[in-house]
Amino acid sequence: MSSVEDDRSILEEGLLQNEDRRLYSGDGSVDIKGRPAFKQNTGNWKACPFILSTECCEKLAYYGIAANLVSYLTHKLHEGNISAARNVTIWQGTCYLTPLIGAFLADAYWGRYWTIAVFSAIYFIGMCTLSLSASIPALKPTECVGSICPSPTPAQYAVFFFGLYLIALGTGGIKPCVSSFGADQFDDTDPRERIRKGSFFNWFYFSINIGALVSSSFIVWVQDNASWGLGFGIPALFMGIAIASFFSGSPLYRFQKPGGSPLTRMCQVLIASFRKRNLNVPDDCTLLYEIQDKNSAFEGSRKLEHSNELKCLDKAAVLSAAETKSGDVINPWRLCTVTQVEELKILIRMFPIWATGIVFSAVYAQMSTMFVEQGMMMDTTIGSFTIPPASLSTFDVISVIFWVPIYDRVIVPIARTYTGKGRGFSELQRMGIGLFISALCMSTAAVVEIKRLQLARELGLTDQEVAVQLSIFWQIPQYFLLGLAEIFTFIGQFEFFYDQSPDAMRSLCSALSLLTNSLGNYLSSFILTIVNYFTTEGGKPGWIPDNLNEGHLDYFFWLLAGLSFLNMMVYVFCAKRYKQKKVS
Repeated sequence: MSSVEDDRSILEEGLLQNEDRRLYSGDGSVDIKGRPAFKQNTGNWKACPFILSTECCEKLAYYGIAANLVSYLTHKLHEGNISAARNVTIWQGTCYLTPLIGAFLADAYWGRYWTIAVFSAIYFIGMCTLSLSASIPALKPTECVGSICPSPTPAQYAVFFFGLYLIALGTGGIKPCVSSFGADQFDDTDPRERIRKGSFFNWFYFSINIGALVSSSFIVWVQDNASWGLGFGIPALFMGIAIASFFSGSPLYRFQKPGGSPLTRMCQVLIASFRKRNLNVPDDCTLLYEIQDKNSAFEGSRKLEHSNELKCLDKAAVLSAAETKSGDVINPWRLCTVTQVEELKILIRMFPIWATGIVFSAVYAQMSTMFVEQGMMMDTTIGSFTIPPASLSTFDVISVIFWVPIYDRVIVPIARTYTGKGRGFSELQRMGIGLFISALCMSTAAVVEIKRLQLARELGLTDQEVAVQLSIFWQIPQYFLLGLAEIFTFIGQFEFFYDQSPDAMRSLCSALSLLTNSLGNYLSSFILTIVNYFTTEGGKPGWIPDNLNEGHLDYFFWLLAGLSFLNMMVYVFCAKRYKQKKVS
């Protein structure tokens, strides 16, 4: 009789658990009051419009500064081409470096919601400072008089760059957290919501590019034809709208609890494995230490299954004879769980895939630097209307906006029938296609520059710093290809670093994916410096002189095309050997 009652009790408990899975999120997320997230009232697509509109407005603000920054530095601060390009790439690199700060705070202490809130305020202050630097007469750089262009005062430089780098700091809490916070609205334990999450990343990137479209067309036009003060003030206004939109959706959000410092956990694994370097790892992985609860030892994290790579780290989870005898398994600096060890293994396995994103980001950096400078030396007029060269990035955005719906609604269903994957392509396949397209993009830019230089020679303009009568619309294919490459590579990175990261390290892994953008900008700046150094020896004008008509910008583009192709080959080698994470 007792056995029958026990069976009934187990059955009832299982039914209750299944009912809870249907009613509440199964990934440990909570609502704004800290209660288990009720699926019907929180998360999913009902929460996403607020997040997507926030991202759209924030990106409008960011690209309202970034898209035409090289023009402001050359025309208002009177910097040379190399100096302006270097300053832009260093600033953009910093914008993708500060996310490491925001990601650490989000994963360890504040959670993604409050990290976004705090850093958004810093961002807004930076935008307002930048607007004032271009509006108040005492802070505005002096205009050129004929060929005489006075240098800005130290105070003018200081206020401008202070605002610029406050924005860079503010992006640190937004870039790594908004995409992850949006993905948090979909329950990983629900198969239907997992597929919807794949669509979310596509539409998240779509929102980014809607904001970028407005910036690269309307905002750039205002900056070049109205005033820079207004051109910086409008993005500041939209940043304020982004903050309001984000807070408006608070009652609908699902929140993941911060799981403590991921850096501390990684250090614990390294130190514990070093201390036990003389112990042997048992052949039976079930003998390694793991807590017996259903969830892992860390907030916001599920258990991870043991993998056979990097067995030297498994020593951190080996129970020594003294620990087995005494039962003292509390000190994490001497004994770590299998999940904790696997977190570090996952980051190490991700590293080669992560590193190949740096060259792609160096290619992407050309859109706001060398592509713009190339466009400045082309025919930018249509009748009486002048096209700002930076506004050609609109075609990159149009390419993204064109391809996202087609990819999500057409390409994915077709690919799904052949691959059997819910998202059509795996994240690794998607990124690989994007890397190949990036090499085509740089090759196209090189061909356009060859045509431009050929025309400059035919017209005898080599010694004159004047635009060649070649329409700027010849640049459209390179922008269009770059947009297509983004659809595959950047969105693939969003998916890959969210899905493959440990649950309690998702902000950190998103920041690491963004770090490739930072290092790509620094790499671009480094390549520019090296190219300038070696090609100007002996008084030569070099590949990228201030007068591009006497240079060889095409050689620089061919160099990046070659690096992109080599990078793709390395990526294919690494991707074939990558081992997916397994959640217990």
